[in-house]
Amino acid sequence: QVQLVESGGGLVQAGGSLRLSCAAFGRTLSSYAMGWFRRAPGKEREFVAGISWSGGSTHYVDSVKGRFTISRDNAKRTVFLQMNSLRSEDTAVYHCAAGRILRDPDTYDYWGQGTQVTVSS
Repeated sequence: QVQLVESGGGLVQAGGSLRLSCAAFGRTLSSYAMGWFRRAPGKEREFVAGISWSGGSTHYVDSVKGRFTISRDNAKRTVFLQMNSLRSEDTAVYHCAAGRILRDPDTYDYWGQGTQVTVSS
């Protein structure tokens, strides 16, 4: 039905930047919010950032505020995560997901396979 494919991960030095992309394939996710989550080794999955269908509302976990920016292009069915001033603690597998309620991670129904982000100190 829906496939989400992430790209843009990689290895970067602390203080550097990466831009993640997530492309949606299959049926249109009309009215769905989009979010980025991450899972670091030995830790629980964490919500990182989310954006409403219109793009008018965004939400970030405190640890990335001022450093990460989420955006979306509905015409291209793509969501982005611009990550600046990266820190070693940002190292994780990043997943994009589509959800019915922006601020409720439990409503995110569709998930990508993830892309690895590694920040070297």
